[in-house]
Amino acid sequence: MQGTWQAPPDGRTRILAAWPALPLGGAMHILLLAALSEEADACFPREGTRDGDMFAVRRLAAHGHQLTIATTGLGKVNAALAAGALGAEADLLLMIGTCGALGAKAGRAYWIAEAVQHDYGAAHPRAFRRYRAGEWPIGEPGEAHFSAMVDPGLGLAHARIASGDSFIACPDAAASLGATLRASLVDMEVGAVAQAAARLGLPWAAIKAVTDEANEGSGADFHANLALAAGLAAREAERLVAML
Repeated sequence: MQGTWQAPPDGRTRILAAWPALPLGGAMHILLLAALSEEADACFPREGTRDGDMFAVRRLAAHGHQLTIATTGLGKVNAALAAGALGAEADLLLMIGTCGALGAKAGRAYWIAEAVQHDYGAAHPRAFRRYRAGEWPIGEPGEAHFSAMVDPGLGLAHARIASGDSFIACPDAAASLGATLRASLVDMEVGAVAQAAARLGLPWAAIKAVTDEANEGSGADFHANLALAAGLAAREAERLVAML
């Protein structure tokens, strides 16, 4: 399945349409990505066979689909590298795990409808202009986000997530990201997986559960809530796989 592409006058490539709904009921190969082992191991726990060299990988069959569950490591480079290295034979990239809240409710899982990389853009006097990751950071900015596949009816609240290579533990930084990007969640990976999916010509989805509120207490809150939030996101991912 392909998205809708168009070359603008300056020769750059821009995604113009979100992925349509996936046809349900057919066998798929789903690449399921998680930054941390706690997040990956919570999904279909104790199932499958383990292998992998660069990344820890677990392979299994579930609900008529072939699943590859990979632990990517933290950050955008690790996430994109795993997507590129393991995604060639996939029909869908699915990112799961944990995140911080930029106004979203703690202790809940969210369907990520849109993802933006908050640290990609151009620094100007008194302003940082954000562009869609991979596009020229010059000229008038357009929409900076990537759109996920259509929600098949999982029933979770939808959210836009802001991704970047920094752990947000500052309420002022969190408020700024929420206000300027209209994001309600923050993490370090989803935006990169979305960009990788676009380059691979694949649909993507993400389910994230909140561990902290991106403030001074986020470090402690993250560790205290990691297992609970990872399990919550994993259970919703298992429901999604069963629906596809």
